[in-house]
Amino acid sequence: MLSNTLDAIEEAVIASMKAEILVVDDEPFVREILSEWLTLSGYSCSVADSGDSAMDVLKERKFDLVISDITMPGMSGLHLLALIRQSYPDVAVIMVTAVDDKATAIHTLELGAYGYVIKPFHENEILINVANALERRRLTLLSHEYEKSLELQVRERTQDVRDREREIIFRLITATGYRDDETGEHVKRIGLFSATIAGTLGWDAQAADDISLAAPMHDIGKIGVPDRILLKPGKLDNDEIQIMRMHSEIGAGILAGSDVPLIRLAQEIALSHHEQWNGSGYPRGLAREAIPESGRIVAVVDVYDALVYRRVYRPAFPEEKALEIMVEGRGEHFEPRIFDCFMELLPAIRRIRERFKDNEEQGTNLLMSYLERR
Repeated sequence: MLSNTLDAIEEAVIASMKAEILVVDDEPFVREILSEWLTLSGYSCSVADSGDSAMDVLKERKFDLVISDITMPGMSGLHLLALIRQSYPDVAVIMVTAVDDKATAIHTLELGAYGYVIKPFHENEILINVANALERRRLTLLSHEYEKSLELQVRERTQDVRDREREIIFRLITATGYRDDETGEHVKRIGLFSATIAGTLGWDAQAADDISLAAPMHDIGKIGVPDRILLKPGKLDNDEIQIMRMHSEIGAGILAGSDVPLIRLAQEIALSHHEQWNGSGYPRGLAREAIPESGRIVAVVDVYDALVYRRVYRPAFPEEKALEIMVEGRGEHFEPRIFDCFMELLPAIRRIRERFKDNEEQGTNLLMSYLERR
């Protein structure tokens, strides 16, 4: 990265030594004398007799500096200055005028001019202004290049940290999955399903990425559920159901006390993803907006994924049957707005399923067993 910055510095210095300058003035003598002075000083010089013709030349060639008269027929020099600053912000501009007016001088500088010279001018005055403008331009471009370099480094390091977080999270969650039949692909799907819905609901990119990492931790509390219950292939009795339902609070407890926003979001989801819109869920019986939106999102995608994939206690449902079941929960189990969003996003959801699918899928009619376990 340092070598890239040094290369940029060297290129900027070379560019200043070989600067391309455009002189804009409606007086032929002024164009001629300025062009002669600049050429003899080693600059490459072009001329234009109006603001309109100057803009045409700027479209065809790249310039480092424009020297423009202020008062010209047609487009004024101030209008030309504004257009150059808007369309070619890397081009420096020096204004020249026969009117020694303080207010006009200040206005040109406010518009972004690099210098202001009063006619009649001397060669040294012009050359000094040109050298100063080109040096200021070089430093400005160098500063922008340095800022871009820093931004790139920050983005790369941030992405590295994010990638490490992602790997650690999925490795740990996959490890907890060895205690039941939920696969590593399942937790990836839950994260991507959730992020897809969150983004459509208006979450910003960072928040949507956060939920893609936090949602997979929704069932981390199952690590505290005894194997005899977690792996039981048949129907759970009432006591076993109550123990199974403790996984929400166990998971929230595991994730509690963190100052990391991502972990706090994961705790929120772990605690709330089994709450239901009508208040009949667990562990706290929350209803409607009292349930965090993150939990309401994961509630939908978790049920969907659980239905369309095999579990230890039942085979998979065909998607058509799974959706029929879920539609019955709209407005009861699921917030209607989020459920409708999920249905609209089914093509994207299916693409995620195809990318991260489990090895086995098969249909069944064991609906009652599934509902009792939840």
